[in-house]
Amino acid sequence: MILKKLNSFFPIRKLMNFVLLISFSIQFILVAYNHFTGFAVITSFLNLIVRLVYGTALTIVAGFLIALADLMVIRYLNRKFAWNSRPVARTIIQFVSSILIAIAGTTVLTVVSHIISPYREGLPAILWLNGLITSVINLIIMAILEALVFFNESNNARLKAEALEKELYTIRFEVLKNQINPHFMFNSLNVLSGLIEKDAEKAQQFIDEFAHIYRYVLETIEKLVVPVSDELGFVRSYIFLQQIRYGEAVRLTVDVPAEALNMVLPPLSLQLVLENAIKHNIVSISQPLTITILYKGQKLTVINNIQSKVSSGVSTGLGQKNLAKRYLMISDEVPEFRMIDNQYIVELPLIDTDHD
Repeated sequence: MILKKLNSFFPIRKLMNFVLLISFSIQFILVAYNHFTGFAVITSFLNLIVRLVYGTALTIVAGFLIALADLMVIRYLNRKFAWNSRPVARTIIQFVSSILIAIAGTTVLTVVSHIISPYREGLPAILWLNGLITSVINLIIMAILEALVFFNESNNARLKAEALEKELYTIRFEVLKNQINPHFMFNSLNVLSGLIEKDAEKAQQFIDEFAHIYRYVLETIEKLVVPVSDELGFVRSYIFLQQIRYGEAVRLTVDVPAEALNMVLPPLSLQLVLENAIKHNIVSISQPLTITILYKGQKLTVINNIQSKVSSGVSTGLGQKNLAKRYLMISDEVPEFRMIDNQYIVELPLIDTDHD
C-alpha cells in the first residue's frame, strides 16, 4: 500500500535507478579513498570488484530504504508544510528528518556489515564515522530527490495540461459540429421558407433568433464556462425555433432565481439536454413534450416527460460523455442523468464564482 502511494507520487522505477547510481558512486569513491589513504589498500583487480559488489549491494538495500523514507517525508511535507506557505518550518523538519533517517539507516547497515566481517577499529568508532558521512550524503540525496520530485510533478502537470488542451479542442469540435448540424439547418430553413410567405414579421423574428443561436455558439465555443443567464438566453432562442416548428407541442417552463444567474456552467450544456429531449421523444399536439428547468441545491435540474419514439434509435451517449469531460475540466462534479416515474431528469452542477 505504501509503495503504491509512493509510486503515484514518484515512480519507484526511477527511484531504484537513482539509488543504484548513487550507491555505486558512493562505494567507488569510498574504495578509492580508502585505497589512496592506506586505510584499506586494493590488492588486486578481483579484490576491487569484490569490494565494489559487496559494498554496493549493502548500500543499495540501505539506500533504497533511506530513499523511500526520504520520499515519504517529502510527500508528507508537500501536504502539510508546502514551500510557499511554511518554508522555515519545512526546512527545519526536513533537515532533522534527513539526519535521523541517515543515522538509522547507516546504523543498521554498519551493524550488519560488522556481523559479517568485524571492523578492526571497533564498532562505536565506525558507527560515528559512518553516521556523520551518511548524514551529509543523505542531505544531498534529500535535496536531489526534492529536485527530482519537483521536475516529475512539473512534467506530469505539463503533460496533463497538454492532454486536457487536446481533449478540450476535440470536445469543442464535437460541440461545434453538433450545433452546425445539417438536419437542424435544413429543418430551420424549411420552417423559415414557410414563414416568409405566411408571416413576414414572425419570419424576421425567426431569423433574429436563428442568428442569436449561432452567434452564441461562435462566441462561447472557446470558453470553459458561461453565466447561467447567458445560457438561459440561448435556451429561449433555441426553444423559440422549436416552437415555431412544433407549435404548442413543445412547452418550456423556467424557474431559476436571480441568485443563480451569475453562477456558471459549461456553454451549451442546456442545449444538449433539450436537443436530446426533442430528438428521443414524441412531440405532437396530442402528446406535448413538457420541459422544466429549475434551480435546486446549486444545480440546474432539467425534467421532461418520457414518450419515446419507436424509430429514435439507440443513443450513443457521446454528447453526455463529452459534457462530463467538460465538467471535469472545471470541477469535481459531473452531470447526472436518470429516469424516475416516466420522467427524464438531468442535473447540471453550477459553480459559484463568488466563492470559488
